[in-house]
Amino acid sequence: MRQVRDLPSGGFRIVLELEVRRLACRRCGTVKRERLDFLADNAHFTKRFAFYVGRRCRQASIRDVAKELKLDWDTVKTLEMQYMRAQLKRAGTPAPQAIGIDEISVRKGHNYRIVVSDLVRKRPIWFGGTDRSEASMAAFYDALGLKKSRKIKLVVMDMWKPFRTVAQARAPQAAILFDKFHIIRHLGEALDAVRKSEYARLSGKGRRYIKGQKYTLLSRKENLTLEGRQALKMLLRANKRLNTAYLLKESFGQLWSYQHEGWARRFFENWRAALKWQRLRPYEKFADMIDRHWDGIAAYCKPENKVSLGFVEGLNNKIRVFQRRAYGLRDEEYLRLKVLTCMLPPL
Repeated sequence: MRQVRDLPSGGFRIVLELEVRRLACRRCGTVKRERLDFLADNAHFTKRFAFYVGRRCRQASIRDVAKELKLDWDTVKTLEMQYMRAQLKRAGTPAPQAIGIDEISVRKGHNYRIVVSDLVRKRPIWFGGTDRSEASMAAFYDALGLKKSRKIKLVVMDMWKPFRTVAQARAPQAAILFDKFHIIRHLGEALDAVRKSEYARLSGKGRRYIKGQKYTLLSRKENLTLEGRQALKMLLRANKRLNTAYLLKESFGQLWSYQHEGWARRFFENWRAALKWQRLRPYEKFADMIDRHWDGIAAYCKPENKVSLGFVEGLNNKIRVFQRRAYGLRDEEYLRLKVLTCMLPPL
């Protein structure tokens, strides 16, 4: 065995030239090669080096790591995939009690894949499907198995009907909870619809306070800069209907603070009554939607359903980051491994 070490900036590279004994099988006569446990799948590198490449790829793109270590792009990708498979093997087979279901867009044209996360262990456990249909969602429960599906106690999802239908059929014992962030997103869309209608209704100087203020209205007040707060103050002072819509949007988050469903329902009815005579049609449609899906919202009042609802949204943001980093990559198996390992500890 001859070993050569090269130390480029920021890392190292190991090249192994092995004189591997070739042995002929006595039974079939074919030539067999001796397997060495310390080698990676690519026999030119050790597992240790493959894991180093995998750790580097958690913070950088394949192209940047290949340039840093003076390796071929395909070689770095292969080593990273071996590293991610080793991560999944160490993590073990999932047996979740609370799951979060969401979808991500893998390319243009409404091409979706479903991501299922374990909300207790805070990691993705399944990535698959071909769309957002019941058949794609059922594939997760088929992979999980009947025994483990019946141990699920809570399913967090958006208000997409196929997800709810499959969960009720495959895990009937589980409580269904609609994701707070998806509901707030619908409310934000209603506020933006009010903003657009006010912009269309007004003319001349009345429009100048509204123009370009979409994200000022949709952002939480504490997240705004000083300039943003001043612009918001002027906008709400200049337009009464937007002022009312904004205050209603800010107050709606109180719904998730109640410990008893009765008090939560009373708050919602009072919030809904405040819409009367306000001529806020998008808000009225939003209130009707909440009323139709009330069971999945009120479930959050029960103590056993108090889980962190921010994990799924944080996971989506992380997925979008490495999707941008791997722009143009069409290998779906690589994307699956990337999603499933993004929350696992490094090896």
